[in-house]
Amino acid sequence: MLYEKTLSNIQEVKAREGIVIAVVTQGDQLVRKTADHVIEIPESIDLLTPILEVVPLQLLPTTSRCAAAATWTSRANLAKSVTVE
Repeated sequence: MLYEKTLSNIQEVKAREGIVIAVVTQGDQLVRKTADHVIEIPESIDLLTPILEVVPLQLLPTTSRCAAAATWTSRANLAKSVTVE
């Protein structure tokens, strides 16, 4: 159920012309088709997965100043995409 909601949120961001950088487990093809950029992590047990997801997300802003300076849609549109279900 959480996976379907995440896909729906990605589609909402894309509908508002946002850029999506997704962290996915290896072999995930649905998110790969929708997201602009994909960072793959290895499959693991459910309790360990959040730790594996956080590492690339923490490295993302430090390795690329472009990520912090990217042009985003207005905050109102981004807030709509997160709150709409």
